[in-house]
Amino acid sequence: MKWQHALKDYQLYLKIERGLSQNSINSYSLDIQKLISFLEENNISFSPISVTSEVVQQFIYETAKLVNARSQSRIISGLRSFFNYLIFEDYRETNPLELIESPKIGRKLPDTLSEEEIDKLINAIDLSKPQGERNRAILETLYGCGLRVSELVNLKLSDLFFDEGFIKVTGKGDKQRFVPIVPITQKYINLYRKEVRNHINIQAGFEDTLFLNRRGKQLTRAMIFTIIKQLAEKIGLKKSVSPHTFRHSFATHLLQNNADLRSIQLMLGHESITTTEIYVHLDKSHLTKVVEKYHPRK
Repeated sequence: MKWQHALKDYQLYLKIERGLSQNSINSYSLDIQKLISFLEENNISFSPISVTSEVVQQFIYETAKLVNARSQSRIISGLRSFFNYLIFEDYRETNPLELIESPKIGRKLPDTLSEEEIDKLINAIDLSKPQGERNRAILETLYGCGLRVSELVNLKLSDLFFDEGFIKVTGKGDKQRFVPIVPITQKYINLYRKEVRNHINIQAGFEDTLFLNRRGKQLTRAMIFTIIKQLAEKIGLKKSVSPHTFRHSFATHLLQNNADLRSIQLMLGHESITTTEIYVHLDKSHLTKVVEKYHPRK
């Protein structure tokens, strides 16, 4: 079995069997491609079936010189998954990463914005330009609904159920969930639809896509990053901000206002409550309030 053949089979498995998004599949594939490149550059002629733990360990050792512990851990995890797939398909009997430990990394707490910082970013948008109304609607939706950037760019007009107060979101693995949308966010989306989107020459295939670029096509993830980075520079914000920062802020501010973790989990689309629990670590004052309110010795 050749590496590229094994990689293509694995990509199909990730898509069909595990239902992963294309972005996740690309991430897994990149880790395997790095191993393939390492073998080619060093004239090491092992197939996916015969490659040994010593060779993989050598690759991990060389990679560790170039990347941080978190990236190294991700590569190890990606390769372990690939070889587990080969075992599952009866191509191999053992996983060459069985005895390779991932580096110890602390849990990285996400950056968040205060309500004032979010207001400053939104107020910095130039509404005199047509894309201004669109950008305001984008930021209000990211913060108001806690969406991932991929969920935002794929949002459809047919996903908007404003009368019921919800939007339908397609998340990781094409799993769908309904997320509440508050009137202020609905207001800015409707302004964009009526004042800007209605006047765009929409390209075929994008008639149902909510947020469009000036050429009438779907916005890219990179464009959303650029919009936010430029606004952060405009107001002199020193924090590292991205679309995900608005998602983190959405969850953190809900928690600060006494929303329960289970509700936040459902709105974010987290499979495990453990993922949502990271927001408890962000806001220690929330824990203090719980003890003060409920402990008998308060």
